[in-house]
Amino acid sequence: MKGLIGTDKYMHLILDKEQGLLAKGSVLSHITVLDIPAYQELHGKLLFVADVAIIPAPDLPTKIKITEYCIAAARSFGIDKPKVAMITANEKVSDKMPATMDAAIVSKMGERGQIKSAIIDGPLALDVALSPEACAIKDLSSTVGGAADVLIFPDIEAGNVFYKSATILGRAKLAAAVVGTAAPCVLTSRADDEASKFYSIAFGCRLVKR
Repeated sequence: MKGLIGTDKYMHLILDKEQGLLAKGSVLSHITVLDIPAYQELHGKLLFVADVAIIPAPDLPTKIKITEYCIAAARSFGIDKPKVAMITANEKVSDKMPATMDAAIVSKMGERGQIKSAIIDGPLALDVALSPEACAIKDLSSTVGGAADVLIFPDIEAGNVFYKSATILGRAKLAAAVVGTAAPCVLTSRADDEASKFYSIAFGCRLVKR
């Protein structure tokens, strides 16, 4: 578990070729589970988000792996078929915004069963991923239906800003862990409170048990 050292030093130890914890052929990523009061009031459920801490600019194969990690994590909480939103700036596919094209491909893979045990839609802006009212106003028909269980962000900037906004402004409680490792690795922000760090240890144990 990371204490007060920087994330780069912590990750260096995990990635050490001789004594590290990265399984051969695995993709390292990070999942955060957020308990946001406003989202609990709206939908009565948790929100799984990635990647907010490790991968700066995931390519398409990496986004697919991150999506699969998040689906597995959500299913470990008893969500049989998680609703996954591939987050971008809007809902239109455009070659000028590569993240929208990646989102559309991952969504299609889910539709065809290439990514299993989830309902995946994208590209989706954050409002329509989380709010049925936003979907109605925008006249958007989405299989996620404004009630996502999982948010996959296009890059670390978008994910990290959302994560810290949810905790600081949205009063969210959280649990966070590194995935793709041979043993549980807990990675939270140094500024996170003690409860979040405790929940993160429990989350790491849950991921191993599944």
